Amino acid sequence: MKHLIDVAVLFGIGLWILAVPVRPASTELVATEATVNAPIGEVWKMFTTKGGIESWMVTKTDIDFRVGGLWHTSYSKESTLDDDLAIHHIILAYDPERMLVFRTIKPPKNFPFPNAILKTWSVVYLEPAGESRTKVTTRMLGFGEDDESKRMRAFFETGNKTTLDHLVNKYR
Repeated sequence: MKHLIDVAVLFGIGLWILAVPVRPASTELVATEATVNAPIGEVWKMFTTKGGIESWMVTKTDIDFRVGGLWHTSYSKESTLDDDLAIHHIILAYDPERMLVFRTIKPPKNFPFPNAILKTWSVVYLEPAGESRTKVTTRMLGFGEDDESKRMRAFFETGNKTTLDHLVNKYR
């Protein structure tokens, strides 16, 4: 009898949860795709190792590659990676050689969208695109409907494409 009461209570809670209105998250995102003339394993290293990241993405980096690990980057060789020039990310999730998710937790001091960036996250997908080729898809999500988010979205539409073009050009 107690088991039936427990099931009935859980069922009632489940119905209540379904009845609570949920405001959908913004569907605004920046999606960028490119095909790299390199196998997935090599492209994965370009996103997950110091040597790989510094070879095409930023001038200086330090990455603690694990869920919850910090990833510090800078476009300046003079940066200490803890100064005002540094960008700090946290690794939220990954599936080796398939997917990486990270979020910016500290933009550089002069970044024009300091509040909006803290609400976004990025997902990088890798998939085979033929022999020794990899399709890279990045999706940046979490943009709001405020003016700062809209301006930042436009900024990253160009910036993310330029960044992926650097990776493509590395293998030409």
